[in-house]
Amino acid sequence: MGFRIVRVADQEWRSTNPLGVVNTNLTSQLGFDDLALRLWRVSPGQAMPRHRHQFQTEIYVLLEGTGRLRVDDTLLSVEPLTSVVVEPESVRQVFNDTSGDALWLIAGVPPEAFPLTGDQHAAERDRLYPDGVEALPPELDA
Repeated sequence: MGFRIVRVADQEWRSTNPLGVVNTNLTSQLGFDDLALRLWRVSPGQAMPRHRHQFQTEIYVLLEGTGRLRVDDTLLSVEPLTSVVVEPESVRQVFNDTSGDALWLIAGVPPEAFPLTGDQHAAERDRLYPDGVEALPPELDA
């Protein structure tokens, strides 16, 4: 077959990170593993974990709402349909300090797994998540 489709009604939305941000994993739902691809719905007061990657470059595309993204020490505010490319070693965090939801499409290549558990992965986890997996940005840390 020359294409695959996941209709909006069939998307599987769930929280898969420690901060409770819901997402739908388009990579697995489309059966395509050459690209990490998810939609993330960041509600007011939520943030994704502050992290970096070892190899994966990510493209962040804001689809709806007001986008707030910190890359290293630069705070970005973006409007819908704005795209941002983030290199692997840069530390990044999407968060929402507005009153409405923000919907992000985030794609990454090459796909990269995050070691979150096990003592043998502690050093790598600490490098990927320099502030831990539940750290909030200053804008949300009340």
